[in-house]
Amino acid sequence: MRSIRSLLHARRILATLLDHGLDELLDGTALSPRLKLARLALPGRRNRFPELSRGQRLRHALQELGPVFVKFGQMLSTRRDLLPADLAAELALLQDQVKPFPGEEALALVEARLGKPIAELFKHFDAQPLASASVAQVHAAVLPDGREVVVKVLRPGIAARIVRDMELLAVLAEWAERFLPDGKRLKPRELVADYDKTIHDELDLMREAANAATMRRLFEGGILYVPEVHWDFCDEQVMVMERVAGIPVDDIAALNAAGVDLKKLAERGVEIFFTQVFRDSFFHADMHPGNIFVDATDPKNPTYIGLDCGIVGSLSTADQRYLAENFLAFFERDYRRVAELHVQSGWVPAGTRVEDFEAAIRTVCEPIFGKPLAQISFAQFLIRLFATARRFEMEVQPQLVLLQKTLLYVEGLGRQLYPELDLWATARPFLKDWMHQRVGPRGVWKRIRQAAPFWAEKLPELPDLVYGRLKEIEGLRAGQEKLDRQLAEQRQDGRRRQRQWQGGVLLSALGLALAAGSGALPMLWAGLLALPLVGAWYLSRD
Repeated sequence: MRSIRSLLHARRILATLLDHGLDELLDGTALSPRLKLARLALPGRRNRFPELSRGQRLRHALQELGPVFVKFGQMLSTRRDLLPADLAAELALLQDQVKPFPGEEALALVEARLGKPIAELFKHFDAQPLASASVAQVHAAVLPDGREVVVKVLRPGIAARIVRDMELLAVLAEWAERFLPDGKRLKPRELVADYDKTIHDELDLMREAANAATMRRLFEGGILYVPEVHWDFCDEQVMVMERVAGIPVDDIAALNAAGVDLKKLAERGVEIFFTQVFRDSFFHADMHPGNIFVDATDPKNPTYIGLDCGIVGSLSTADQRYLAENFLAFFERDYRRVAELHVQSGWVPAGTRVEDFEAAIRTVCEPIFGKPLAQISFAQFLIRLFATARRFEMEVQPQLVLLQKTLLYVEGLGRQLYPELDLWATARPFLKDWMHQRVGPRGVWKRIRQAAPFWAEKLPELPDLVYGRLKEIEGLRAGQEKLDRQLAEQRQDGRRRQRQWQGGVLLSALGLALAAGSGALPMLWAGLLALPLVGAWYLSRD
């Protein structure tokens, strides 16, 4: 039964893709013969929207297929190094808004998960949702002590649907890897696997609550405010947090009416991003306008409000350093350093000719500097850099996918708030200070201080460890000497046995010759037989 349902589901997806003419995207590839079979299996399915561009048809098809495909399209929209520009631009327009499920279902789920009637849990619970997204929706409520909160509830049956859709996406990824040009290098199966992990992480609201609490602590009293989590009312499928009021970050008219300093607001958005990436290595990776609000209580000193921490990203120390050095080298137009960093980090094969890669980077990046600094795009720099690196067999870096997506959001919001935003002027001092703290005297001293407790604990053990190691070396040396003596004795014993055997053969040969009589011919044969044996016996003497 399950396999039948999967086949029917696959048929529905295929029919949707054919209805939107998306088979045309793969004409001329190795998948073309299979597409012809699909058309035969689903007669009458043809492009119903010929007036729309291919990007528009792709976006509409994903919206029709449902939340998993919508979110996958959103993720693909950030991979502009992999997709044609027209497709990436359309996918970026995908909105994660879907029809809400009934409030009565949400109420029942909250009671079931938290184990109490809704009247005991909340003083008031609004069955009409405030907002609805692909994985969950939120309701307004009031705690018994009067505090206003929002209750986030997972969609009923969403986990099963995600599993079913991800199985089909995995099959499509396998086909893409086998039949599309550059399929293996782009690693579509790893891309889908990474997306699978991300979307399953979103299904655990306890994980989201922990992310929110961590981010709140890291920016406590700072320029980013994250609502407080009420842990007593949280579960894997239910999350309750403080309700906050703010102006949507993309509502420029409301921000202007409130007198918000948009230049400062835009610069603070950049500062938050680089602080999260380089100071904390823990960044909000879903910073689209629906998740960001502005506290305009003090319009000259505005504060960001961050919601929905279901998706977070992090970078290793090595990736942080290489990324910072890439940005700084690019700013200084040191293209050779950019090329060397890509090779050193393993982002391109070790055998890549640095000179060739440097020339390719220069060709792509020099036109960027023909623009005023305020118009130079960080995100476009990354996109063009990675696109150039593709020619040199650069493999997809999963740890950079979320970063690139977040940078696109941050830069887009910053330029929307303040079109003259000079991202370089805002970011460069931060990057230089970070590099100085990492590799300068302060960074070295900081690492020494961090390691001091460990070495203070181990220091008393060092004499015993050194003495024990010396005794081991002494024992190994004595054992080696004993082994050498044994081997020498075995070789000497072997030579002695060999001489005894050869001597026995020699005596036997002489005996046979004497027994044969004194004839010349038998004596000659005996001599010939004995000669090599005598020589071997002579050479084997000590």
